[in-house]
Amino acid sequence: MNVANQTRVTEFIFLGFSGVLYLRLALFVIFLTVYLLSLMGNTLIIFIVLTDSTLQTPMYIFLGNLSFLEIWYTTATVPKLLATCLSQVVTISVSGCITQYYFFFSLGATECILLAVMAYDRYLAICSPLRYSFLMRLQVCLQFSAGSWIGGFIAPLLPTILISYLNFCGPQKINHFFCDSDPIFKLSCSDTFLVEALGYTCSSVVILSSFLLTMSSYGNIVVTIIKLSSQEARKKTFSTCASHLTVVTIYYGTIIFAYVRPPAKYNFTMGKVISVFYCVVTPLVNPLVYTLRNKDVKKAFRKVLARKRLLSARHMQNI
Repeated sequence: MNVANQTRVTEFIFLGFSGVLYLRLALFVIFLTVYLLSLMGNTLIIFIVLTDSTLQTPMYIFLGNLSFLEIWYTTATVPKLLATCLSQVVTISVSGCITQYYFFFSLGATECILLAVMAYDRYLAICSPLRYSFLMRLQVCLQFSAGSWIGGFIAPLLPTILISYLNFCGPQKINHFFCDSDPIFKLSCSDTFLVEALGYTCSSVVILSSFLLTMSSYGNIVVTIIKLSSQEARKKTFSTCASHLTVVTIYYGTIIFAYVRPPAKYNFTMGKVISVFYCVVTPLVNPLVYTLRNKDVKKAFRKVLARKRLLSARHMQNI
């Protein structure tokens, strides 16, 4: 396509979820509530992990990393989603769109790697309990955490650089509530074959490899659990990783459906609906599942409340 005589687009317009005003207002209230609960839940987990010395273990260090990641992961997209529910004209600059694309996919890739690392941690704890303290000592735990972040932020770097060289000549309406890959490619008047192929390959490799590693860890865990002689022991052991498996199932189920498929098969309406699950719902499910099903976290939370009540009582006495 000849772009020499065409006006270059400097900003995009998000279409979001179209519909009558009362429906968009209802969606705004729902998304805002979920977003705020997600921020509070994940912040609470980080606070508990940092303040309770009994939770200074690899499992909870990884959980703290996941909660910190979820805060930024949902913040990368939800504010624009909320804006599209209140206004029919929500814009973003081309450079801002590319920046959002990079951080969204970097954080998504980091989460994939981190979930695989957490599954491996549970595998070592259950299948090699006698060697666990050596294999997953603090230094190794921190290296895994840092490696997850570094690997996640490197993965989409090259596709993002290539996208920054694309020309956008109009139309300028993005049929989404954030700068996802396929809607961006749809608006470009450049040849996008290379960047689409590279982006599809990178996302597929990161998602599928981390998914297979995660499932491999859980497969070995299941085999170990089956071999346990006591039914009570089997139930107790499986409960320690059931929370993680719940989050993994929801997250991988949606992103595999969204990104591990040929670009030509993309459906914009379905894409927006599926995106709500991994952009809005999963970051809330994480703190809910881990806090409601984890006795250690609930015990630490009660200790925090007890300390707060004690401090309040002392303050009242001083007054």
